[in-house]
Amino acid sequence: MKLKLAFLLLLLLMPLAGYAEGLPTITVGIGEATDPGEVSTALQILVVLTILSVAPAILLMTTGFTRIVIVLSFVRQAMGTQSAPSNQIVIGLALFLTFFVMAPVFNQINEQALKPYLDQKISQEQALEEALQPMRQFMFSQVGEKDLQLLVDISKSPQPENQADISMLTLIPAFMLSELKRAFQMGFLLFVPFLMVDMIVASILMSMGMMMLPPIIVSLPFKILLFVLVDGWSLVIGSLVQSFG
Repeated sequence: MKLKLAFLLLLLLMPLAGYAEGLPTITVGIGEATDPGEVSTALQILVVLTILSVAPAILLMTTGFTRIVIVLSFVRQAMGTQSAPSNQIVIGLALFLTFFVMAPVFNQINEQALKPYLDQKISQEQALEEALQPMRQFMFSQVGEKDLQLLVDISKSPQPENQADISMLTLIPAFMLSELKRAFQMGFLLFVPFLMVDMIVASILMSMGMMMLPPIIVSLPFKILLFVLVDGWSLVIGSLVQSFG
């Protein structure tokens, strides 16, 4: 139930921009409840505020943020620029790219679950079930069969016959494992051209007898120049976004 409430919080947070003008004011106070419904509403607000603290973890577990931020970090390390771009820029870019990649999923959640729930056409339980389906479809489209089978074997659960038989507790770690694997594969491919530049520069310095000069100092400008000439950021971002297709 907590997991479902977390997903409801996620789908509630995404379309706030469209409802900004109609948001009500919220006041917090302590008073005597005159109706059981007031107690229930207060408990729901408390649960939502509690789940709000784990919203970053939900973003990490169920979206493409993990893959994106790891690949961007690999780009910075491969070039040898330890603090450029800074961590704030890398995380911010990864966050907005995640929203861009997940926009179709969030829109589907908004249309199928959030709007009907706000219009009181479906119950909270139905809204949660409708919100889970697009997220599950996205994770199933990205998870590897071997990773999913590994988690099923570890959990010692019966062999699932279809996707509906796989629980979220099995799907989420399998999805994260697949994301880590794919991110490191892309990171390896990013390191290869920069490694070649480092090796060429180191060989030239060795042949010139300049063994006391660190090759990284000489190769860094050439790696930056190479990255700029090939329009590296566009290639990296384009490959990242297309990898979710």
